[in-house]
Amino acid sequence: MNGGVSSVTAASSDLASLNFSEPASSSFSKPMVSNQKFRCDGRTYCSQMTSCAEATYFLRNCPNTKMDGNHDGVPCERQWCN
Repeated sequence: MNGGVSSVTAASSDLASLNFSEPASSSFSKPMVSNQKFRCDGRTYCSQMTSCAEATYFLRNCPNTKMDGNHDGVPCERQWCN
């Protein structure tokens, strides 16, 4: 049982030496469509969109959209994303 305690102590020492601080700049990449200047504004239908990128943004980020009838993750397949 004493061997288990020394293993935990060694692991704790190793963890203490690691640097968990956040990077100065974010290294996380955002989805391509989020770089656009879109915002959720209540529109829910394909006929209200102006591009595939806009429809994709709305589908991924906005509530109650009605743009993916077959639930495959691709919005407005007949109008914009074909």
